[in-house]
Amino acid sequence: MRLTIAADLDYAIVGGPTDVLLQIEVAAMPDQRLVEQALTVWSDLPIAAVRGEDGIGQRCWAQVEGRLTAEYRAVVEIARQADDLATLPATPVRMLAGELVPYLLPSRYCQAEKFEGFVRGAFPGLAGGALAASLVDWVGGALTYRAGSSQGTTTALDTFASRSGVCRDYAHLLVALARAGEIPARCVAAYAPGVDPPDFHAVAELWLGGAWRLVDATGMATPESIARVCVGRDATDIAFLTIFGEAFLQRQSVTVTAG
Repeated sequence: MRLTIAADLDYAIVGGPTDVLLQIEVAAMPDQRLVEQALTVWSDLPIAAVRGEDGIGQRCWAQVEGRLTAEYRAVVEIARQADDLATLPATPVRMLAGELVPYLLPSRYCQAEKFEGFVRGAFPGLAGGALAASLVDWVGGALTYRAGSSQGTTTALDTFASRSGVCRDYAHLLVALARAGEIPARCVAAYAPGVDPPDFHAVAELWLGGAWRLVDATGMATPESIARVCVGRDATDIAFLTIFGEAFLQRQSVTVTAG
């Protein structure tokens, strides 16, 4: 599948020169090929690129004053098929590589330790892919997608209690539940067509059968239509924009088309 992506950001900056960390470029990976891309950030000082978490994608440091304006355009070819999660085997935690261990542990927004009892009680006897498939179904059925129902500080535990949220909240809850079930899980910032309302999207990746498997618990995107931007433990690592100061949104748009 080929995706055409356009993202535009416009923020008013309060105060003097402010550092910002931008993370909106599609990552070059074996299952997603960048045909073309261009990122333009209006800044009086040079822009510096740094690697993303796990070496996936890149972040962009900039210093701006008065206004942050950025424009991103890309064409990406996705070469990936959907997996039948339920058929994938479990990997005993003692056999996991060191780089996977952080994705088994609780993080700021994914308090996996709080869900261990729930996972054991609600999904008895399940492990690996069978458990993962059941968790995806449960999150998709238990939550209601509702814009404005959460905020930047909302955690997986909050979402579990409220039973509503946006893509970020679906991803956080699925990741927390998977970790509680001894499945390494990470959050993924992405672009995908069909997201409603159109915006930067958040999904999950679960480590099953010796590889990372993309999953969108909202049901809006399929693995073969997702372009990864970056990965991380939770929203702390995958934020599309981190401002080290104060700013106000003036305009933001994201358009992703397939074809």
